[in-house]
Amino acid sequence: MLYRTVPKNGDKLSILGFGAMRLPLNEDQSINEAAAIAQMRKAIDAGVNYLDTAWPYHNGKSELILGKALKESYREKVKIADKLPVWMCDSRQDMDAILNRQLEKLGVETIDYYLLHALEGESWDRIKALGVIAFLEDAKAAGKIANIGFSFHGTNEDFNRIVDAYDWTFCQIQYNFLDTQNQAGTAGLKYAASKDMAVIIMEPLRGGNLSRPEAPPRIQALWDTAKTRRTPVEWALRWVWNAPEVTVVLSGMNRDEHIEQNLAIAEQAEAGSLTDAELTLIDQVADKYRELMPVNCTGCQYCMPCPAGVNIPACFEYYNTGKMFEEPQERTQFRYAVFNGFISGKETQASLCVECGECVEHCPQHIDIPERLKEVVDYCETEGIGEIVKQFMSGDQSH
Repeated sequence: MLYRTVPKNGDKLSILGFGAMRLPLNEDQSINEAAAIAQMRKAIDAGVNYLDTAWPYHNGKSELILGKALKESYREKVKIADKLPVWMCDSRQDMDAILNRQLEKLGVETIDYYLLHALEGESWDRIKALGVIAFLEDAKAAGKIANIGFSFHGTNEDFNRIVDAYDWTFCQIQYNFLDTQNQAGTAGLKYAASKDMAVIIMEPLRGGNLSRPEAPPRIQALWDTAKTRRTPVEWALRWVWNAPEVTVVLSGMNRDEHIEQNLAIAEQAEAGSLTDAELTLIDQVADKYRELMPVNCTGCQYCMPCPAGVNIPACFEYYNTGKMFEEPQERTQFRYAVFNGFISGKETQASLCVECGECVEHCPQHIDIPERLKEVVDYCETEGIGEIVKQFMSGDQSH
């Protein structure tokens, strides 16, 4: 296992982290506890020392399973990352109650890396006004948390603003070779690193889409031109790890072969180890994927802000991903709903569009945005998904 150092505290973290959001399931969709615990310990025994969970994962049960996996001396071998669900907090009392419950569920005295979960501009402004900084500092002084950070799903402008608002130890961003301009993007990665923040990467495989054994034929034709043959998952992970600014890459490993494959890839993933020719090839693959996207949106944000409140780039991102990778429509609809209103509490879905046309005037790709948003509505919005998402985000264990 390779390790990279957190600049502000000297911790040496494994470049591969274990994400506990997609644990193995039984036929009835409950967590297969024995398999999940065995897999976590398998990864830890191989050198993985960063395990990430959150309040809503597996309807509130991920933290409990992680806590069980850390018994029998495994706690001393790892750093735990957990997150405050900011959308559930309306007061300082809510923050304290949630953190205390998380410590209880994990069975630990201290959470090593504690994040404000899924921030974007408005949710940051709201939780900051509620006194979250004082809460975090008090929790650290009391020994309940050790390092303070945040995870992010917003615009690059808001990302830089949040980075500058506090002396964070670390942050967590979505990043892969297709998301260089979306959300924090490459610019955000480099900006956080310039502030001596460790950067944890989520979605390095775009929800598993970049790791499919059978890539689309036109994509596979490009991969086949490489002098060194690699699987799609290896290309995708090696690209992220190639950046020296990256500290840990999270992977939701729920099969033994996934763990073994990712461990083998991580052994070779030194920063700067890909050649210029290989990086050029990956850029070509990314461009080809973008050609396959139904809406040619680059995520540049020039169309924003929308007067009606639509998060135009996010709507196109989830629509593009669902269609381009032919993922189950229900999965696209769920992810779309989560990030268009059920984190910030403010709805931003495509159906809010009033066809004013302001966005069209600013789009460098000359996309007929109001017309294409109608496609998004037809594909991504479905009745009843909102209630399911609300239960998930609350960590409702009855669901």
